[in-house]
Amino acid sequence: MDYRKQYQSKKCTAEHAAGRVFPRSCVFYGGLVGAPMSIDRALAARAHELEGVTLITGTFPGMPAAVVSDPERKSFIYSNLHFSDGDRKLHDRGLCDFIPNMYQDRPWIFEHCIWPDIIMVRTAPLDEHGYFNFGAINSETWSVIKNARTVIVEVNENMPYCYGGFRECVHISEVDHVVEGGNEPLPEAKSPPPAEADTRIAAHVIGQIRDGACIQLGIGTLPNEVGKMIAESDLRDLGVHTEMLADSYLDMFRAGRITGNRKTTDPGKMVYTFAYGSRALYEFLDHNPACASFPVNYTNSADVISLNERTVSINKAIAVDLYGQVSSESSGFRQISGTGGQWDFHFGAARSREGCGFICLHSTHTGADGKMTSRIRPCLDPGSIVTVPRASVMCVVTEFGIAGLRGRSTWQRAEALINISHPDFRDELVREAEKMNIWTRTNRIP
Repeated sequence: MDYRKQYQSKKCTAEHAAGRVFPRSCVFYGGLVGAPMSIDRALAARAHELEGVTLITGTFPGMPAAVVSDPERKSFIYSNLHFSDGDRKLHDRGLCDFIPNMYQDRPWIFEHCIWPDIIMVRTAPLDEHGYFNFGAINSETWSVIKNARTVIVEVNENMPYCYGGFRECVHISEVDHVVEGGNEPLPEAKSPPPAEADTRIAAHVIGQIRDGACIQLGIGTLPNEVGKMIAESDLRDLGVHTEMLADSYLDMFRAGRITGNRKTTDPGKMVYTFAYGSRALYEFLDHNPACASFPVNYTNSADVISLNERTVSINKAIAVDLYGQVSSESSGFRQISGTGGQWDFHFGAARSREGCGFICLHSTHTGADGKMTSRIRPCLDPGSIVTVPRASVMCVVTEFGIAGLRGRSTWQRAEALINISHPDFRDELVREAEKMNIWTRTNRIP
């Protein structure tokens, strides 16, 4: 079959693709590196022609031009499954709503709850077999394609061709329109240099990891510091099963720490559902048989995660209260990010043989006014969302140590958490714990 002929018959401009959007239709954008940037700009130019278009995505890199073009929200009603920094700013301006979700459930959501009329997603160029590879963002892409009425791909020459386990591509026969997006650079993740607290927390966690462990790291400076320390350690035969593949994995692989030889499931493969990092990471992924992209309902399934022995899940939090409830996605009523896969992996690691989940956070936060507050609090701030419920939490880590919470009573949890809080706040936390009736006379603080 002449796939190139099909390609030519479906090729169109970004403006033509944007013209497929009608008033009150529902449009799904690919997230992160899959965001259709040229079509988004073309759609923004049509804002004055449209009304009530629902626009949905998961973590847009920056701010969608279509949303910015419509500050009164007459043309586009924008909702997001997981906030980026740009999404957070739009939310603060009343231009972005959050869709609560567990990351592993997104394919189900797009099969049973949300049915977009159109999906617009960036892919790698057409291959010799007639497929567009999703590149560094598998996630829920196939499930949305399967249920959308119109499928539009925006090909980008910089998108890595990522080998996968399944559902990492869409065939030209299933695509309605093709936009050639050229070689616009892919968005890259940037993290500030690690603080002293990051280094101390990472050192506590590294001491708990053993040879043959299967690693999952979350996003941000702290997980990157853990990866850097692993790369510099003498740990051997580590495996990878994660939702996000970041530069830290590249460092660990090049240092010889990652082989995947001891993995129970997908041995020898670095399993992930999306990648976000530097250009070097995207180049590493391109046609690399050591890496395997899967849909998120596979990577984030607790049943699949738990199959690998010694699974170690390392994620960060915003605050933890004395009951052990973890808030990682909002600060009071302000949505910061999303649930993502934190609970998925923390629970999956808990079910893994000799596995463990670590929730990491700095003991304090200094606000814009210069005031320092404790991140370990008697109760979470009003409006703060519980990302990991107290019954699921295994270990909480600050620069002052590790608090193991699993199987502990409320007063034991309070004592363990106060022990790793900043010393300046411990007396106050003890007094609050007494008021909450989760403190006894036998409690001791070193």
